[in-house]
Order: sequence, then C-alpha cells, then structure tokens
Amino acid sequence: MIEILDLFGEGGLQWTPEAMMKRLGCPRSTLYRYLKVLADAGLVTSLPDIGFTLGPRIAELDFEMRSGDLMITNGRPLLQALTHEVPGVGLLCRYYRNRVLCVHQESSAEEFRSGYERGRPMPLARGSASRVILAGLRLAQLRKLYETQRAEFSDVGLGSSFAAVQEHLSAIRRQGHCISRGEVTPGVVGIAAPVFDGEDAVVGSLSITVWESGLAEKRIAFIVDRVRFSAKVLGNAMRRRPDAGS
Repeated sequence: MIEILDLFGEGGLQWTPEAMMKRLGCPRSTLYRYLKVLADAGLVTSLPDIGFTLGPRIAELDFEMRSGDLMITNGRPLLQALTHEVPGVGLLCRYYRNRVLCVHQESSAEEFRSGYERGRPMPLARGSASRVILAGLRLAQLRKLYETQRAEFSDVGLGSSFAAVQEHLSAIRRQGHCISRGEVTPGVVGIAAPVFDGEDAVVGSLSITVWESGLAEKRIAFIVDRVRFSAKVLGNAMRRRPDAGS
C-alpha cells in the first residue's frame, strides 16, 4: 500500500489501475484490495475515466503536520524573524528516506522566487540547504547514499571518490554552515545551517537564499551568524525536556 502512495510522487498525479499493475508488478486482485483500503481511508480517490489520485485525507494530514510538527511550529517564527531582518527566501527542510524535503517557506524577497515550496523534494547534493544536511549525516548513512547516488555527488563537484566527498562535507560540518552560489537558482546565494535532535542526529536544515548582487562579505558573515543562531535555537526547542511526560 505504501508503494501505491509512492507512485504519486514518481512523475504522475493520476494513475489508472493498469498503469499501477505494470509499475508495481502485482496481481489485479491484490491491487484492487489495497486500493479499496486506501480509498476507504480517504488516502486515494477514484475519478471516472481518469483513474486514481490522492484523496482528501492527505490534505487533512498536511494540516495536522503543520500544526503539530515541532520543527515547523518552532521554526516558523524563527524563519519569519530571519526573513524580516534579511530580505530573502527562508526554508525549513527535513531529511527523510534519503531525500531532502521543504516543509516550510517564508519569503520577503522581491528580486526572485524559490521553486521549492512546501512538500517539494530538493536536489540531494545541490544547494546549501541539502548539502549542510549531508555534512551532518553519520558515516554509514553517507556511505550508503554515495554508493547508490554516486553520479549526483560528482556532478556538483563534491568529489569523484567517497574519500573526497567525505573530506568536503567534513569541512562543512566543522564550520557549522554551508554557503552555495547559484547552484539551484542563478544569481542567488544560499546560506544554511543544520538542525540536530537531542541525540546529535541531523534532522534537517534552516536556510535563507538572498540576491547575490551587491552582497558584501561583511553582510554574508552577518547572515551566517543569524542563520546559525536560528538553527541552534530550533534544535534546542526540538529536544525533549527532562520534565516532559513519558
């Protein structure tokens, strides 16, 4: 059933049962049994002569996530304050299932717009918001990613070997932030810092993208400080308090 839901993120928002069977390689009877369960739960909807699409329960879950996800509820005011102080596009990104996903965006930029709105996956190794997450991964996680997506690492200049990639990302982790220039959107600078949980595992990133024209190094240093401070506050807010209930 999870594989059925995953289909809607693989290049199609509408799927006929025949296309599903071809992609998943499962019997018709099994597919229809799973589709009924998903439809009854509101996770998929059947459209006559079109096929299946995501159902209204997805929108309901999205609202519940925006209301209850600690990264969003704690990070939203931090990002609003940051973009008020620094004109640009601020993003909160989460890392899950070997991908980086934008979960919240705040914008105060007039010169450009970001295409990475809430719910849209971002390039795994391109751009500061993603790369600072890679830098925070544990060695085993990073090695597994590199072995399955080696070309993506080399295409963005992270290195042609795992040792080179590890060295590049280790430098980012040591400095505590990442700066990228025009890697996702031409003419802009991305500045990101990692967000860690209570066990020092990276869960995402907080970043801001600003227009590069006229951006002095002193201004970049100021933005770096604000981004790192905001990411640290967010990480602390997401840690379980000692007096929290069991």
